[in-house]
Amino acid sequence: MTTIIDGPSVRHALRANRIASAWAASGICDDYVVYERDQHWSFAGGRRISIVLTAAEVIVDNGRERRSTSWTGSPARQLESVIATRVPSSARLVGWVGFDFCAAEFGLLGHIPRSQVLAHLIVPEFEAVVTPTGVTIDGADARTEAILRAIAETADVPVPSDDTCVGVDLDRGAGRYRDVVSRAVDEIRAGRYRKVVLARQVEIPVDVDIPATYRRGRAANTPARSFLLRLDGLEAAGFSPELVAAVRADRTVVAEPLAGTRAFGVSEDLDRRARAELETDMKEIAEHALSVQTAFDEVAAVAAQGTTAVTDFMRVRERGSVQHLGSTVTGTLSERLGPWDALAALFPSITASGTPKRAAVDAIYRYEGRPRGLYSGAVVTVTPAGDFEATLALRTVFRQNGRCWLQAGAGIVEQSEPEREFRETCEKLGSVAPYLVPHRPPAERTA
Repeated sequence: MTTIIDGPSVRHALRANRIASAWAASGICDDYVVYERDQHWSFAGGRRISIVLTAAEVIVDNGRERRSTSWTGSPARQLESVIATRVPSSARLVGWVGFDFCAAEFGLLGHIPRSQVLAHLIVPEFEAVVTPTGVTIDGADARTEAILRAIAETADVPVPSDDTCVGVDLDRGAGRYRDVVSRAVDEIRAGRYRKVVLARQVEIPVDVDIPATYRRGRAANTPARSFLLRLDGLEAAGFSPELVAAVRADRTVVAEPLAGTRAFGVSEDLDRRARAELETDMKEIAEHALSVQTAFDEVAAVAAQGTTAVTDFMRVRERGSVQHLGSTVTGTLSERLGPWDALAALFPSITASGTPKRAAVDAIYRYEGRPRGLYSGAVVTVTPAGDFEATLALRTVFRQNGRCWLQAGAGIVEQSEPEREFRETCEKLGSVAPYLVPHRPPAERTA
């Protein structure tokens, strides 16, 4: 976990946050992915190779040629094949896999347009990393490295912030959301599925500075992972509460299902009461147990026989403005399978979709009425050493084509009450909404 509790770790996180945000804001490259893991903050900049998977084709661009081919079958197998044949084994991969990636796996492509991007991965030109021991840069030319180091030295010095945050009406759309929750509960009682995670979007009324929002929001959050990215015009900054799937170099598979939520950060007394309520609420416990059982079965499907285990069960994990019931499921990946097989088995996260997954995803498309894109998908990193991580893209602000928005959902089960589920979405939005920094022209920022 990345939850920071001691003084040196706090100081390092604030310093690394400032540096990574400054690199992203500098304009040194058009495409980048910032990824925080275990006190390592990576800035993967530029792109040597780009892989874009849509519902109809896969596009590979290495800067010299651009190839587009149609595909069918499993999107995970398609990505695995393209990476094996078009990406050097020594290369690092970063990018994202959208929620709609699962539409192909479940035979639900009719819900999304053929042009919908399901995944976007890049091999970056360089990687700059901030650790507690300093800054390291790999793959950058001399000029780029000099600029990165100069920015890091400047950003390393804290300065007072004059950022004014954007006000957002989180209650907008409350009536419609309560209505779809009621309808979903009726479908659950009719036996169509057992759980579904329904989300709602909240429009942000002004343009948002995504790197500045990341800097401010990360300072106030305690995520499992955090990320900041810009790829082909899509920008996002997120404070992820959990991993969808990870495969370590020793072939350990990890899933971290979270389900069960209460507000956090209100006051010491109210936080304690909310925690006690969370730990004893039968609806939240039942929802969490269902999620852990599903994650266990999915890990077991790709793990060597007898290696799957729940290594941490139903512990309260604090994530910014909310606290969750969280568990960890692990196993040893079968010798005949690879990391993309593990992702295919665990994706989308049970805590962002529902169960059974195909029926839940179908309900999500019917009720939400649009593709989700990156929201509740995953930010993916693959290292040459064999580490694979897909971190859940929740608690995230998005910006694309002049539009900025937030999105949050709640797990609906038979015992759900529409008002409580709506309030839960507001509590989750509270991890990002208070820290939205409006975009200002450069001249205004330096005046």
